[in-house]
This record gives sequence, structure tokens and C-alpha cells, in this order.
Amino acid sequence: MLSSIPFSLLELAPMIKGESVSHTLNKTTKYAQRADQLGFNRFWLAEHHNMQGIICAATSILVGHIAGKTQRIRVGSGGIMLPNHSPLVVAEQFGTLESLYPARIDLGLGRAPGSDPVTSRALNNDISRAENFPGEVTELQTLLGPYNGTHPIRAIPGEDTNVPLWLLGSSLFSAQLAAQKGLPYVFAGHFATRFVHDAIALYKREFEASNVLDKPYVMLALPLVAAETDEEAQYLSTTSKQRVLELIRGKELWLKPPVDTMEGLWSEQERAHVENFLSLSVVGGHVSIKHKLEMIAKELEVDEFIFTNDVYDSEKRHRALEILMEIKH
Repeated sequence: MLSSIPFSLLELAPMIKGESVSHTLNKTTKYAQRADQLGFNRFWLAEHHNMQGIICAATSILVGHIAGKTQRIRVGSGGIMLPNHSPLVVAEQFGTLESLYPARIDLGLGRAPGSDPVTSRALNNDISRAENFPGEVTELQTLLGPYNGTHPIRAIPGEDTNVPLWLLGSSLFSAQLAAQKGLPYVFAGHFATRFVHDAIALYKREFEASNVLDKPYVMLALPLVAAETDEEAQYLSTTSKQRVLELIRGKELWLKPPVDTMEGLWSEQERAHVENFLSLSVVGGHVSIKHKLEMIAKELEVDEFIFTNDVYDSEKRHRALEILMEIKH
């Protein structure tokens, strides 16, 4: 079953405290190059702002850099948070990227700000922009499509590049919009789990064929911690748990080394919150990872997986990619 499902990666450029931004981005580049060598399908970069420890604010710049340093893998945004940007600017940027790296660029779109409310206002004073998301997606489709002869604004470059659009979501809203527009849909299972069944079912039920897709296409984002043994994977997974713990406490999100136990680091309430946040995590050695992915693929009938991989040690992070490909074949 897994052999027919593409594997992709979602990257937040995680940073260790004390490292430089340059060093962190160099590690992200090497990570993408290893994924390219191993045959992963896509390498997407998120958009987050004002978060110490996550170095992916200038998403389109990173997409261009990674595309230039890799050979085959598709590179894109997971996603561009559209309320922070003018559709015209996004069309120009991704049209330029598509022109530089033909048939290798994806444009994933989200309607969340990717930041806290204060930062969101600094990015865009119009707090109602998220309500305009459906219309701005349509605007982007127009700008990236062939010129219709009437539209007063043209994206040059961008026009007729037809960069593939994806809608990202963690609730029912984007699932329904993706279905109405006949676009591929990505559910953010790496941080939101509550609506995973309902959102995917809604998308498939209401999907309307388009000139993009004739049937639904679902990609599911999952947190991954793959290692040689289940025990090692559980140990390495404490890095992710510490980061989510800091997130819910409103603190900095540096990538921290794994610990032998989380006991004493969190309260019972915090533990429940973290475990719920990561409840779709795929953690383990070869056999466990394969079993869990097969179960999820069968239950949710997804077409593609995209993994986050928050492992502290770069060598072990790269090894996780190798393990994924070993269980696939």
C-alpha cells in the first residue's frame, strides 16, 4: 500500500539556541538535498513570523533557494498565509519561481496569519483579510492563469504559469473551499487533529471536478519520529514534546535535545494538551512506522503524506528519511 503513496516533507527550519540563522538554513538545505536524493516527492516550507526557533518567515525566498540547490524534488509553500500578502505579489513571486524552475513549484495557501495577533497586525492592518480568503484564491487563480483579455491587473511574470494551487487547513472551512474549487487539499495533522476525519470526508463528499483535478486529492501532514528502534524513537520524540510544551506556554520555540523523561517538565494538564496536539504522531522503528502509516492510509484514504521531522541531531534526522524510504519499498 505505501509503495503507491508519495512521501513529502514539510519544513519549519528548526533552530537550536545559539546557532546562527545561516547555519540553520544550511542544515535545512542539506536536509532538502538528502530528501531529493532519496526520492521524496515534495519539500514544502511553512510561513511563521515572530517565533524564536523557527526560521521560515520569508517563505518564497526559501522556496527559491531550495529549488536552486536541488535537482528533482518539487519545492513549495506549506503554506503562504494569504492574509499577509497581496495576491498580485504572491503571483509575481511564484510565477518567477515557476519560470526559473519549471514544473517544480507548488503554491500551498492558508488563511491563518501564521503568527500571534500583534504580529499579524504588523504584517497587515486589515484584520478582515482572512474573511476574503475565497475571493483572493480566485484572484490568484486568475493571475496565474492565461490572460482572459479583460482583467485590469496582470502578473508579469506569473501570468499563464499555472502554478499548482493547494489549500491547507485544520478545520472544515478550507476543506469545503477546496472541494468547491476542485483543488487538492492538505490537512494539517501535524498540529491539529480534531477535525481530520470530518474535514477529509467533507472534502471528498463535496468535491467538484475542475480543470485541475477530476477527482479529490488529499495530502495529510503528520509529525514523524523514525529511528532504529521504538525505544530510540520515543526518546527522540521528547524534542517535539518540549517544543509543543513551550508553544502552549507562549515561550520561545528553540529545538531542544531529547530527554530521558518528560516527568517533572510538565503538569498533567500540559501533558494532555501536548499529547492531543501530537496525537497523529508516527513514532517508532521500521515495523511500527510502517504499521501506523498503513493504518492511517487505510482509515483516511489519503493520496499523499507530508511529514514534519523535528529531530535534534542532524544525522538522526537524515536517518529518519532513509527509514521512511526503506519501509516504502
